[in-house]
Amino acid sequence: MSPISTLKSLLAGSVAAALLFAAPGASAQNTPGVLKVSAIPDEAPTELQRKFKPLGDYLAKATGLKVEFTPVTDYAASVEGLVNKKLDMVWFGGFTFVQANVRSKGQITPLVQRAEDEKFRSVFITTQPGINKLDDLKGKTLSFGSESSTSGHLMPRSFLLGAKINPDTDLKRISFSGAHDATVAAVAGGKVDAGALNISVWEKLVEANKVDPKTVRVFYTTPGYFDYNWSVRSDMSPALQKKIRDAFLALNDSTPEGKEILELQRASKFIATKPENYKAIEAAARNAGLLK
Repeated sequence: MSPISTLKSLLAGSVAAALLFAAPGASAQNTPGVLKVSAIPDEAPTELQRKFKPLGDYLAKATGLKVEFTPVTDYAASVEGLVNKKLDMVWFGGFTFVQANVRSKGQITPLVQRAEDEKFRSVFITTQPGINKLDDLKGKTLSFGSESSTSGHLMPRSFLLGAKINPDTDLKRISFSGAHDATVAAVAGGKVDAGALNISVWEKLVEANKVDPKTVRVFYTTPGYFDYNWSVRSDMSPALQKKIRDAFLALNDSTPEGKEILELQRASKFIATKPENYKAIEAAARNAGLLK
């Protein structure tokens, strides 16, 4: 190979590497070689950090990038962080994905979801013996999670509306706890008559003996719907998107590392997903007046 051909080859390789590894950093606060990750704050920040640590280490090995987890203050901040290119990847609920995709005019790509997210559910809980069905909520107080939560607000509200119950007019009062575990605490502490939350967090709290299901009980479980996913900005290099997606899809419980990550993520496995899966959530949000 001639010196000129060799030089061209080296330059081409350097440019390709720069595009691959600078893709997240160049747009995320100008930090080359770093993948900035966050998640909607549907649980306490310390719990989110604990759940992400092994996954972050795994993704760092798979991508060759330094992976940084950055907590956000609220659901809206996770949307703005990805749309405004301060973050590269975010664990979204179905509704926050829809919000980000609409805000960015279709520039958000959902990569993977847990198999469980194909038919995710919400639960309504109470301590009151007189509440046994959705209709019994009329005239009572109810706590949702965050206003932007799919499983803690949008879908529970949607199913209430489907049952001819308008939370804003038929209930005595509604409130927003900000997170699923906070909703359980509000119900258990008698601050509200009932609450709606993500079934996965409910089951985790019960398994950890952090709530007594004989005192705080589920009285309604919703039908299934698409929910959480890991999303990236669409301007991330296709090569890096593939590395991240393939890393998630390769996770299984046959290795100690895979088993730990899947257990922390409350997943049997990860599967590929696509924007079309969230059309029903977008329609529900528009119907409920939560997405303009």
